[in-house]
Amino acid sequence: MFNIPDFRQRFFFLVFSILLNSAANALTIATSLGSAVWTGSSVNLANWTHISLGTTLLFYGIVVTFLNQILLGHFDRRRLISNLIYIVPFSYLVQFIGDFWNLIGITTLPLVARLILNILGLLGVAAAVSIYQRCNLIQHPNDDLSYILRFRFLHGSAIIAQWTSYLPPLTIIVVAFFATGHLYAIGFGTVFALAAQGAIMAWSDTHVFPHLKHHVDVAQAHHAV
Repeated sequence: MFNIPDFRQRFFFLVFSILLNSAANALTIATSLGSAVWTGSSVNLANWTHISLGTTLLFYGIVVTFLNQILLGHFDRRRLISNLIYIVPFSYLVQFIGDFWNLIGITTLPLVARLILNILGLLGVAAAVSIYQRCNLIQHPNDDLSYILRFRFLHGSAIIAQWTSYLPPLTIIVVAFFATGHLYAIGFGTVFALAAQGAIMAWSDTHVFPHLKHHVDVAQAHHAV
């Protein structure tokens, strides 16, 4: 791995993006105004199965890791290992940082303050995903799914890839709702993420650390899908 071009720079931004992604996702949960789609899906799955959020995020990520291998069309050992390496710290950081946000009283703030923090959290999630997709050392399997769809099938479109990758978590949300009769971490923020996260990622590619470029490593589509 140390022979990778610009490794030190990419590794620094990777660590930064994992911390940013974890803190931002946890912040959206703490505001109780709706999380990014994958996160909201995980919260509903955790409440349905009565398994801790960290463990739910971990097992959820493992399933998506193997889905990514299928979409690649061949076995990619480096990608498999990197997906698994990412989800372990991320999954439990979301839970632990979420406990911190709750401890300092995010959940009890007035509505306007929570709305602002919710939007900031969603912006942070999109920026973090953009950063570590460009680093392309390791990625969360959920976002690697979007990355594979984007560059293998959808001609580099961040917006269409993001919407397409939302099909699995939206399915989980619907099934969990019918099973429990409740929705958790779904609200304004979820709608905002559905509508805008792909566009914010595309904007972040050229405006958030713009010197950090994509290092594409999947076969790209040559025809419309």
